[in-house]
Amino acid sequence: MNPKVSILIPVYNSKAFLSRCLGSVTKQSLAEIEIICVDDGSTDSSYSILQEWADKDSRIVVMRQDNGRQGKARNTAFAVAKGEYIGMVDSDDYVPCDYFESLY
Repeated sequence: MNPKVSILIPVYNSKAFLSRCLGSVTKQSLAEIEIICVDDGSTDSSYSILQEWADKDSRIVVMRQDNGRQGKARNTAFAVAKGEYIGMVDSDDYVPCDYFESLY
């Protein structure tokens, strides 16, 4: 698949918000997306939550790194992104189901 949009999500200790975020991103009306989540050294169960979602949705790519802050996590995801365009969502955000289709 050649994704139209690569969605980059830096994650750090976001277990309380992560499922809502991923739920909104995976339900996008634009199906040709890839979702790149970078766990930035979380000390809570964020990484496990990411793995569970990735097991259910092949568009989700999970990466892990030592804590380097949000910018480094985004750069890590950007380096592997294959989309025609880049979208960014924070791990405590959620977006409407037509968000990326409208932007595209």
